[in-house]
Amino acid sequence: MATSFTTSSILLFFLVSLLISFNQTLASHSLVLGLVHSRVSLPIPRASKSSTKRPSEVVDMMEPLREIRDGYLISLNIGTPTQAIQVYMDTGSDLTWVPCGNLSFDCVDCDDYRNNKLMSNFSPSRSSSSLRDLCSSSFCLDIHSSDNSFDPCTVAGCSLSTLLKSTCSRPCPSFAYTYGEGGLVTGTLTRDTLTVHGTSPGVTRQIPRFCFGCVGSTYHEPIGIAGFGRGALSLPSQLGFLQKGFSHCFLEFKYANNPSISSPLVIGDVAISSKGNMRFTSMLKSPMYPNYYYLGLEAISVGNSTSATQVPLTLREFDSQGNGGLLIDSGTTYTHLPEPFYSQLLSIFKSMISYPRAMEAEERSGFDLCYRVPCPNNTFTNDLFPSISFHFLNNVSLVLPQGNHFYAMSAPSNSTAVKCLLFQSMDDGDYGPAGVFGSFQQQNVKVVYDLEKERIGFQPMDCATVAASQGLHKSTN
Repeated sequence: MATSFTTSSILLFFLVSLLISFNQTLASHSLVLGLVHSRVSLPIPRASKSSTKRPSEVVDMMEPLREIRDGYLISLNIGTPTQAIQVYMDTGSDLTWVPCGNLSFDCVDCDDYRNNKLMSNFSPSRSSSSLRDLCSSSFCLDIHSSDNSFDPCTVAGCSLSTLLKSTCSRPCPSFAYTYGEGGLVTGTLTRDTLTVHGTSPGVTRQIPRFCFGCVGSTYHEPIGIAGFGRGALSLPSQLGFLQKGFSHCFLEFKYANNPSISSPLVIGDVAISSKGNMRFTSMLKSPMYPNYYYLGLEAISVGNSTSATQVPLTLREFDSQGNGGLLIDSGTTYTHLPEPFYSQLLSIFKSMISYPRAMEAEERSGFDLCYRVPCPNNTFTNDLFPSISFHFLNNVSLVLPQGNHFYAMSAPSNSTAVKCLLFQSMDDGDYGPAGVFGSFQQQNVKVVYDLEKERIGFQPMDCATVAASQGLHKSTN
């Protein structure tokens, strides 16, 4: 989920105006954020006192990530007493926001989530430590970073120049922000105590005055977001971990909506201590989006071929405007590649796979390459799909674990099942990142973000086993 910086349509202006008007009728706490959000829904086959330490002194953290159908959720424990709010863990954005209010939170076009128990909301009125952020705050300036006439800060009479002089005597004004896939959120900046878990069982720390968005209304964004980018408002930044790093090991998709097991997310020194066969590739730094994580992709190989298919230069370098690079993003479900390279990759798969095509599944699902595979006794077996390897800068290669490219769209029936390639072409590839490395392709891979050395490491492994070793697998007996 990378930030979208354009709000050019009159329709958007009216949407923003309506949402701002709605928020002004709420209590003093409402919302904050918005960023490029490119998730897709996939079918599933049937204790301690407040710490006086500064954020930079906080000990290492370990938080469980719960897998759902289109991403990985982290629980933010906010307020006094704490309220647990489930939000997406997103490496493709900076800001952290939560839905606010009980009856007052409104999400337009969120029918798929209406009865979802994950839609927990934060109530500032029930927290004794909740405060509205001030206009003089650097975080307020960070959010209202332009004099765009649609920006609610400007509408409220506090222009960017006024904020820079710190002469705006009001609380940080409400604002609206858009997502690249059409999502929209509005609200206000709020500060409250955030409780985090250490790497040892039972150890917690409290982070006072953590700044986040308290969201009163959204369009197509029913669940909050924990931004893990490198901007000032991101969760690692506020907790003092930007000179360290974090790691995650995403469970494979069969564990989606399974409450008994969680993916491990580790933040701090212990996360970046490389062990085993971890291979690191250098991060690329985008002049357009310096807060996000980019990889340089040199080639992709399919099957046992000794020759790899060279990718376009845009996937490993930026143009003069800062466009290009491969964004690694946990907020995007599957990998996107630019044309015509994407179509060339499809042609290679077609030439190597003998299973019959499932055209109707392609039309229904929106994926471009689906096959009907045999399942004797309606049981999945090892398919004869060719493997796929990504070759990054620094001579680092990642062979995607089995199941990270073709996925069963339903349970087997009549001794067959349909599996589709979970890649897609990159929309608007001439602007922003040239491609996105999504979370589905990161399953069963330990991914390490070494922020001090500005590198990203990969090591395939069984993430369910890792979760069990770290106490994240709860017995159902």
